[in-house]
Amino acid sequence: MKTIRRNLLTVVLLYMAAIVAVAQNPVTFSVKQNQVSPTEVDVIFTGKIQPGWHVYSTGMPDGGPTSATINMEKSDGVEKMGALKAQGNEINKYDELFGMKVRYFENNVSFVQKYKITGKTYNIKGYLEYGACNDQMCMPPTTVDFDYSGKGPDKPVEEAKTDDKSEKDKTAEDAKAAEEAAKKTADSLKALALLDAQKTDSVVVDSAAIAGSDLWKPVIKELEAYGTGNTANRSLLYIFIMGFLGGLIALFTPCVWPIIPMTVSFFLKRSKDKAKGIRDAITYGISIVVIYLTLGLAITAMFGANKLNDLATNAVFNIFFFLLLVVFAVSFFGWFEIRLPSKWSNSVDSKASNTSGLLSIFLMAFTLALVSFSCTGPIIGFLLVDFATSGSIAAPAIGMFGFALALALPFTLFALFPTWLKQAPKSGSWMNTIKVVLGFIELAFSLKFLSVADLAYGWGILDREVFLSLWIVIFGLMGLYLIGKMHFQSDYVNGEPGAMPVPCIMLGMCSLAFAVYMLPGLWGAPCKAVSAFAPPMNTQDFNLNTKEVRAQYVDYEEGMAAAAAQGKPVMIDFTGFGCVNCRKMEAAVWTDPQVADKLTKDYVLISLFVDDKTPLKEPVEVEINGQKRKLRTVGDKWSYLQQTKFGALAQPFYVEVDNQGNPLNGAFVYKEDVPGFVEWLNKGLDNYRNK
Repeated sequence: MKTIRRNLLTVVLLYMAAIVAVAQNPVTFSVKQNQVSPTEVDVIFTGKIQPGWHVYSTGMPDGGPTSATINMEKSDGVEKMGALKAQGNEINKYDELFGMKVRYFENNVSFVQKYKITGKTYNIKGYLEYGACNDQMCMPPTTVDFDYSGKGPDKPVEEAKTDDKSEKDKTAEDAKAAEEAAKKTADSLKALALLDAQKTDSVVVDSAAIAGSDLWKPVIKELEAYGTGNTANRSLLYIFIMGFLGGLIALFTPCVWPIIPMTVSFFLKRSKDKAKGIRDAITYGISIVVIYLTLGLAITAMFGANKLNDLATNAVFNIFFFLLLVVFAVSFFGWFEIRLPSKWSNSVDSKASNTSGLLSIFLMAFTLALVSFSCTGPIIGFLLVDFATSGSIAAPAIGMFGFALALALPFTLFALFPTWLKQAPKSGSWMNTIKVVLGFIELAFSLKFLSVADLAYGWGILDREVFLSLWIVIFGLMGLYLIGKMHFQSDYVNGEPGAMPVPCIMLGMCSLAFAVYMLPGLWGAPCKAVSAFAPPMNTQDFNLNTKEVRAQYVDYEEGMAAAAAQGKPVMIDFTGFGCVNCRKMEAAVWTDPQVADKLTKDYVLISLFVDDKTPLKEPVEVEINGQKRKLRTVGDKWSYLQQTKFGALAQPFYVEVDNQGNPLNGAFVYKEDVPGFVEWLNKGLDNYRNK
C-alpha cells in the first residue's frame, strides 16, 4: 500500500512538473540574401514566434502597433523593387483598444524585400524593424540588421520603371514621415517634455556617455534580489487558494456532504484491520486529487499556452463563458438541475464493485465525481473559466489541485478521526441556501466575461455604470434573500419557507452594505474593491472623477537630476505609444486617488517611450550579449536602458530607484491590482527613507 500511495504521489508531482515556463526570447529572426538572377536579389527575414506572441504585419495605420518596415543605410548599385512583402498566415482582427483592425502573424513569418541590381557590384545595408506583443505585454520595436554585397551583370542595367520613388520623392516622403512622427509625439500628453528636450539636444546620446554614467550602471542582480512586485508565483498562489475555497464550498452542497460519512464508514468497515481502512480512505482522497488535477491538465493540453492567453480577450469565448455561467446560476436557483447520464455513474459504480485493490478505490472516487456533478459542476465550471482566462498556462492545473485537495481532505480526516463524524452537522435546508447564494455569485461574475466581449466588439452595452448597476441589483437581491425577504421555490418546505439563521442574516447585511458601497461608483467613484472586475473608467458616461496622472519627465537623465534636487525617489515607467496594457494600467490603477497622490507628491515619475521614433543626432553602436546593435531613435535609447540596466524588455515595466539609479524594490509589471500597486509604492518609499 505504501508503494501504491508513493506511485500516486509521484503521478501528481509529474503532473505539476509538466507545466511549461514562458520562453525568454519570444521572437527570433534569421536573415539571408537570395540572388534570384544577375539583375535581382532578395533579402529574406525568417522569424520564429513563441506561442502566445505575435508579430505585426507591414503597413499598419498611424496610431496603431509597430509595423514591419525596411530602413536603408546604404544602397550602392541596387534599387528597391516595391515595398516589403509579408508571407505567412496573416490574421486580421479588430482591436477595440487601438480602435482599428490590426494584422499580425503567429508561430512564424517571413518578410521579403526585392532589389534590382543596377551596377556591376552592389552593396545593400540596413535593418528590418518590427513589433511583437502578447496579451500581457509588448516588446519595444526591435531591429534585425543586414549587410550584403555581390556581383551584378557585366553590363550596366538600363534604367527601368519600378515601384520605387525618385530621390526627390524619397526625400519628401522622409520629411513627411519625420513630421508625422513629431506630431505623434506632440499629440501624446506624456511627451510634451520630450519636445522641449529635443530643442536643446538633451536626448542625444553617445557611447562614452552611456558607458561612463553611473545612472546607466546595470542593477539586474540587485533588482532580482528584491523579486518582482507581482510575480507569477503570487498569482498562482492566489489561483490555488481560489480553487481550495471552491472545493470547500463544494463540500457543503447536498451532493457531496451526505456522501462523506457513508464513504468513510464503508472504508472503516470493509476491513477488520482499522489501519488498512484508514489507508484505503487516504488512497481514496489521493484518487480524488488525481481525477480533478487530470481535468485541469486536460484543459491546458486542449488549449495550450497560446490559446489560454487568447481566451483572456477573445470575444467569442468570453460570450460563451458568460452564457455558461448564467446557465449554472439559474440551475443553482432551482429552475432545472444539471445531471450527467445516470448510466455513466451506474456503470462506473458497477465496475468499482466488481474489482478490487487500487482500481476499485479509484473507480469509487470517479463515481463520486460523477454523482456530485450536479452540485460541483457549476463550481468547477466557474473556476475553470476564471483559471483559463488568467493568462497562465499553469492556472487550470494549479486551481484544480486546490479544489481537489479541499474536496479530499474530509474523507482523509474523518478516516483518521472517526469520532468527528458524530459532531459533523447533519444535512438540511442550509445546503439549499448555499446553492442559491452561489447562483447569485456566478450570475455576478458572468458579467465580467460579457464585459470583455462588449469591449472587443465595441457594442457599448455594458459600460461601467451599467455593470455597477447590475451588480448593485444582484448583491442587493442576495442580501434580501439572506435576511429572509425573498424566497425561491426550493426554499419552501411543507408550504412555508424556513426562517433564516443568524449567520445568514449577518451575511445578508454584508451583501446589502456591499451594494450600497457600489452606489457612488455610478458617479465616478473608483470603488477599488470591484476595479478588477468592472469595465475601465473611460467607459463611464457620467464621471465626476477626472483626475489624471501625467509623468513630469520623459527623459531619464533630466528626470533623475530633478529627483536628486528635490530629494525624492524615482518611479521609471517603461511604456510605449502603442502599448495597450500600459494604457490599461494608467486608466485602471494610476487614476486611483491613493496611487495618484503618491505618484505626484512622493515620487518623480519618468515615462520612457520605447517606441519613440524621434531620431538621435547620429546612430550609436552598442553591444548587447555579444551582439552589436545600433541605437537610431530615442525609443532605441530607452529600450537599451531597460535591457542593459534592468534586464527586461517588455512593457509596461515599472521600477523604483534612488537618486543614484539603484533599485528600491522589485519591478512591477502589468496587473490591474490597485492595492498591490499601492503596497509596492509604499515599500519603495520606505526603503528610500531608510537609506
